[in-house]
Amino acid sequence: MDTPLRNVRTNIVQSIRAFTVKDLQAAAEQLGHHFLYANLATAQSKQDVIDLVAEQYTLPVQNGKNFDALYDSMTDVVHKSGPQTGFIVVLEHIPTGPKFDKEAREQLLDIFRDVADYWSDRKVPFRCFYSFSVARAPKASDLEAAEEPLLTDKLVDVSPQALRMSSPFNAGYWLSAA
Repeated sequence: MDTPLRNVRTNIVQSIRAFTVKDLQAAAEQLGHHFLYANLATAQSKQDVIDLVAEQYTLPVQNGKNFDALYDSMTDVVHKSGPQTGFIVVLEHIPTGPKFDKEAREQLLDIFRDVADYWSDRKVPFRCFYSFSVARAPKASDLEAAEEPLLTDKLVDVSPQALRMSSPFNAGYWLSAA
């Protein structure tokens, strides 16, 4: 049988891209790794993200409920609970709104990179896959219920080309446009 994720480094944080959540879950099962999944589609702020990750990963986030506490929960606390075989982690729909801006997204991903380094030092695979939320056109009922304007009200071009251009991770698009 083919080894799942054989072409993916054992300790990495990367975009989910060609993988599906179902495939990653199956790979975790086949490898005997823990599978941790968090759907952050409803999160808007840093605190929402931390709360959802802790809840969906069933982590004991300590006192501060901040990124440091999240790191501690995914490293020291788990390490002290006994030997670990490995982790496949998914952060799906990381928010892209004003309350969770580019800097907050980078801080979140940096925490997971630090967690990957922590487990790498202990020779434990830790692969984290993530995706960002994609703006959708609002429904009429959403517009009526919204107290403040929705971010999607300001989008003019939502063609596939415009969405590809908006992704800083799609270097191939920028290189082929020349």
